[in-house]
Amino acid sequence: MRLKDKVAIVTGGGMGIGKAIALVFASEGAAVVVAARTLSRLEEVAEDIKSRGGKAKAIQTDISDQKQVQRMVAQTIDEYGHIDILVNNSAAPPTPDVNVVDMILDDWNRTLAVNLTGTMLCCKEVLKRMIPRKTGNIINISSVAGISGHPTRSSYAVSKWGVIGLTETLAIEVGVHNIRVNCISPAATGTERFKNALRGRAKVLGISYEELLNKMTSQYSLGRIAEPSEMATVALFLASDDSSAITGQNLVVSCGLHITQPQEIR
Repeated sequence: MRLKDKVAIVTGGGMGIGKAIALVFASEGAAVVVAARTLSRLEEVAEDIKSRGGKAKAIQTDISDQKQVQRMVAQTIDEYGHIDILVNNSAAPPTPDVNVVDMILDDWNRTLAVNLTGTMLCCKEVLKRMIPRKTGNIINISSVAGISGHPTRSSYAVSKWGVIGLTETLAIEVGVHNIRVNCISPAATGTERFKNALRGRAKVLGISYEELLNKMTSQYSLGRIAEPSEMATVALFLASDDSSAITGQNLVVSCGLHITQPQEIR
């Protein structure tokens, strides 16, 4: 098993990509802490892992709150003794599509507080535990919206550009401590959040979900969107020794959308 005896924290671990990552990590031998704001979903994931013979703990956490992040890290140390892997997957709920000229400041601040500042806070607190041990691995989840401008979604795009910049900066800062920091940038991914959003958009447009999905995936060179399980296997690669020489990189996992013109986000 590629993560035997490792301890991993996965934020946003109650659903979607985060849940898929937590399950794959556990199947490869890691003890997994899943963290997010909705405790019931976290507990379902933790129980699922335990039912398969794995180790898991659910910790309700708002990562935009530094004290809650500190508590999450402390409880992980109390339970497992150390932290080997951090996956920053939490993301703020979608805000209304709006041009910058019409931006509501609270919406802007809320998105950056979770997507960018929250990611930084998790890195900051976990690194305090990793640096003395001279080992560790951080994986940040950005988006294709972080590599190209995204009209009407500026707060999301800016936050995800920031995550890529944070990834590269941290990789330089902590490499001397044998800590690797990398990033994954998905395009649209078949999570429930994405499917619900697409259904809502299809209703507004007066077309079927399938018709809108087919129109959207015509922009993807593979003709489809990725599944959460595919993001999880990429995260597993980055978390394992298979990628031991890789740090400071942004791995775009988009089924070929980035080859054309990024239009959709996960």
